[in-house]
Amino acid sequence: MIKIIGARGNIQDIDSFLKQVISFAQKLQVVIQVFDAGMIFGKAHLLSSVEHATRAMERKTNTTNSLDKEILLYASGERQIKLAIPKMGIKKGNGNIAFVFVNDVKARDSELSDHLVDEVLESFSLARDDSVLEGDMGTLRKFGIKENEIKTVTKAKYGHLILEKVAVVDIIK
Repeated sequence: MIKIIGARGNIQDIDSFLKQVISFAQKLQVVIQVFDAGMIFGKAHLLSSVEHATRAMERKTNTTNSLDKEILLYASGERQIKLAIPKMGIKKGNGNIAFVFVNDVKARDSELSDHLVDEVLESFSLARDDSVLEGDMGTLRKFGIKENEIKTVTKAKYGHLILEKVAVVDIIK
C-alpha cells in the first residue's frame, strides 16, 4: 500500500523532525519518506519513484541500503544521496511537505489507515493539504528542466518531464 499526502506546517528542527519520522515508521512498521513539496510535480512523480525504488530493491540494483533512501534518489532524479538531500529534503521553517508512506502489500494487515496518517501529521502540528503536491513551471525550473525542454510538451504533459528524470536514474544504473 502506498499513500502520498501533502501537508503545510513549520519545522524548526529538521534533525528532530526526521528522528520522529523514523520513530513513527518503526512504530507503524512502514517506510516513510518526506520531501520539500515544492520539488514535487504531482502524486504520479512520487508514485513512479516508489515503483522504481521498489523494483531496484527487488532486483538488487539499488544504490542505497534502504527503500526510503532509494525513493529519495529516484524522486530527485539524482544518483547520489549527497545531491538528492539538498535538492528534495525538507527545509527549516514554514513550508510544504510531501509524505510517502509505503507498507508491505504482502502483509496480512496491509491497510495504512487515514487515522494513522492523521496521527503522524498531528504529532508534528501539520495540516494536511494535498494541493501542495501540484507542480507548476517553478517546480520544473527548480528541478533543473530547461526552457527549451518545457517548450517540447503541452502544459498537460509537464509532469512527464519530471517522470523522465525519475526514469533516467533507473536507466543509468
